[in-house]
Amino acid sequence: MSRPTPLSGFPEWLPPQRMIEQQVLDRLRRTFELYGFAPLETRAVEPLDQLLRKGETSKEVYVLRRLQADPDDPGDVGLGLHFDLTVPFARYVLENAGRLQFPFRRYQIQKCWRGERPQEGRYREFLQADIDVVDRGTLSNHYEVELPLVIADALRGLPLPPIRMHVNNRKLSQGFYRGLGLPDPLEAIRIADKLDKIGPAGVTAELVATGATEAQAKAVLALAEICTPDASFVDQVAALGVTDPLLDEGLAELAAVVEAAAEHAPGLLVANLKIARGLDYYTGTVYETELLGHEKIGSICSGGRYDSLATAGDEAYPGVGLSIGVSRLLGRLFGTGALTVSRAVPTCVLVALPREEDRPAVMRTAAALRHRGIPTEVSPTAAKYGKQIRFAERRGIPYVWFPGEPDSVKDIRSGEQVEADPTQWTPPDADLWPTISATE
Repeated sequence: MSRPTPLSGFPEWLPPQRMIEQQVLDRLRRTFELYGFAPLETRAVEPLDQLLRKGETSKEVYVLRRLQADPDDPGDVGLGLHFDLTVPFARYVLENAGRLQFPFRRYQIQKCWRGERPQEGRYREFLQADIDVVDRGTLSNHYEVELPLVIADALRGLPLPPIRMHVNNRKLSQGFYRGLGLPDPLEAIRIADKLDKIGPAGVTAELVATGATEAQAKAVLALAEICTPDASFVDQVAALGVTDPLLDEGLAELAAVVEAAAEHAPGLLVANLKIARGLDYYTGTVYETELLGHEKIGSICSGGRYDSLATAGDEAYPGVGLSIGVSRLLGRLFGTGALTVSRAVPTCVLVALPREEDRPAVMRTAAALRHRGIPTEVSPTAAKYGKQIRFAERRGIPYVWFPGEPDSVKDIRSGEQVEADPTQWTPPDADLWPTISATE
């Protein structure tokens, strides 16, 4: 077999990185469940008409079909890999509404696929961790405060840089643009969302191309400049002289979110009125999250309120959700060497092998240690003990077990060796499993 060519945008971590990722996921799961979110996994594929109906561009969706697909079989055509977890979750709610208890709180940790140009922080295959709350008919606004607090709690328990979450409200933006008299407020939201990518001149040009005047474009940029850690943005928006009932509603909702978060998690949220989120299904509060010191990779946790993504006839299931871009977050930290793991393998104890004929007895010793929850492996060969110790050192295994009468175990870092019984000996808690930490 010839040397394979790597596929850009499909990350494959080395084992130490994968162990870090698994510990991050374990922390997220535990925190989500502490807040009452139930686990869920949905299928990887959705009908294309569902994937494309809420603002995603078709060029980013991976189409799925059999190599010998039958064009006349609906099961063989019209399927795509999901690009996020919100659209499939909405479909799941509609299909299972009769069996769910509302408000329904779920978390979901799965791979997604998006045909973007690979670059730092953007992959074609990536892992997301989502939490959402959905209700039937109406959804209380207090969930828009609770979800950022859950995310902050989850990430605070990891050796990660601090985060800052930027929030806005789509009603505020849409109402402001409507009050300005822009011909297409929703299109203006999509254009304004590209401000960081194309700059003020680019936003102005695109707005003018859709029928806005230079003065209207200037007002859009003035709104985008407002960023406050408290509710003072309300007065700053009023000073721009635009009025609209939807604008007033959005201002009130955003002020409530910012003020409540300031009480429970000071410094976590800032009102940033340039945040828009490009997908059409968001209708209220929207969120984007910076990893401080690593802002150039963009948001590592985004989401928002959606009132009409899941609807069945006259019945709606409004929700609010946040999604952590696990691959984006870890890819950045791996690339900068910001995270490390205490050893490259899970193994805590290597059981030395005196002679090959001793392997059955040595395996019984290893089994006794594993039975007590101690990660253990047996030396691959009956080499000299010095060579077996060096094997453990190279892999970061902290303890070597020596069979004998009696057995003994050696901490190869300190050199301390003591008599030990595999049915009773236990390593310190800090050594039992690999631990992750931030590098200096």
